[in-house]
Amino acid sequence: MQQRSIDVLTPSQLNTLARDLLEGSFPAIWVEAELGSVARPSSGHMYFTLKDARAQLRAAMFRMKASTLRFVPREGMRVLVRGRVTLYDARGEYQMVLDHMEEAGEGALRRAFEELKARLEAEGLFDPARKRPLPAHVQRLAVITSPTGAAVRDVLSVLARRFPLLDVDLLPSLVQGDSAAPQLTRLLQAADASGRYDVILLTRGGGSLEDLWAFNDEALTRAVAGSRTPVVSAVGHETDFSLTDFAADLRAPTPSVAAELLVPDQQDLARRLRRDAARLQQLHRHALAQAMQRADRLLLRLNACSPQARLQLLQRRHADLGRRLQAVRQQQGQQRTARLRHAAAVLRGFHPQRQLEGLQRRLLALRGRPEAAMQRQLQNDTLRLRGLARSMEAVSPLATVSRGYSILTRTDDGQLVRSVGQVQPGDALQAKVGDGVIDLQVTRTR
Repeated sequence: MQQRSIDVLTPSQLNTLARDLLEGSFPAIWVEAELGSVARPSSGHMYFTLKDARAQLRAAMFRMKASTLRFVPREGMRVLVRGRVTLYDARGEYQMVLDHMEEAGEGALRRAFEELKARLEAEGLFDPARKRPLPAHVQRLAVITSPTGAAVRDVLSVLARRFPLLDVDLLPSLVQGDSAAPQLTRLLQAADASGRYDVILLTRGGGSLEDLWAFNDEALTRAVAGSRTPVVSAVGHETDFSLTDFAADLRAPTPSVAAELLVPDQQDLARRLRRDAARLQQLHRHALAQAMQRADRLLLRLNACSPQARLQLLQRRHADLGRRLQAVRQQQGQQRTARLRHAAAVLRGFHPQRQLEGLQRRLLALRGRPEAAMQRQLQNDTLRLRGLARSMEAVSPLATVSRGYSILTRTDDGQLVRSVGQVQPGDALQAKVGDGVIDLQVTRTR
């Protein structure tokens, strides 16, 4: 009988073939299971079993991946893991090597998030090329968030500190729950359609994936991507990402950082303006001096031998110097006027009427609160305004005159008379009393 040849394999060869077969047949897969036999030696690697009621599977997670976990895996914990199936050659043991692990409670949400993100990304909603830069100077800002959360307090505090002249409208909305996403979408679309705002800020504080789920809504994400008004998304903490973050024109890691990115620091602006004004003035003076020097040299060459020409040159230089002096005085006057206008603008920003308008907007935004609270706030503001009016009336010189005093001035130059040494017998004076002016003449002084 003829003997047939057979292939003889060593255990290591067989294990290698089995490992290649497993790794080639199973790409990265997801498994939901219960943890068992959790071990974490000093090397930093993790070893455990993944099990259900009928079977178990050995698994490992190496140090680099294990160090990124945001929770501590424990015996009996239900987890959702992703990894590849392989075979440990030395022992011939079938196992799974993991590159991701999360608690199973967020697994369904996480999968839905990843699927929707992949679909919208394929449509181009997250393409950086379609994102627009924010305006250099934001004048009107819409803030869509909860009116009672920490996010709105942080945003308004940073805006008031950095740039108090910004016009801010708070559009209150739910930020979690089943009704939050439709309400956020309606407010965003209404703010965009109004054409009133330069930027729309969509924000809320931190929370779990379930708490932030309203900002992963497909309709809201499409509204953010389709908005004609630039949108800034600041949802949760720095490590939290939502679909509105990817669709927005700018993603900020926190609400406070979003406020800092939207407006400049008023102190930095003032320093920059002063520096630019000084530099411009220096360049102007330098250019003017060079032009005059060139003109002087040319005139001297043409009229070097003529005393009359030299006299005329000196006269022109004198006239030029006079004009320069006048220009400097005029420029100083303009600078003082500009400073006064700036101070007036700042004062207008803190005018009681402006503050009253801001309080009225707050009342409209918070009209859902009890009527009694609104009435108390209005009474406090009224008392404060009346106190200011009384304070201004108390320091008025007209109020002093009305109490029987008078203001004495010299008739010829209007100078206020504070001492007998300022007048002589025969001088004409005027005394301003509460209801008119009395003309007087000095007969003598004592």
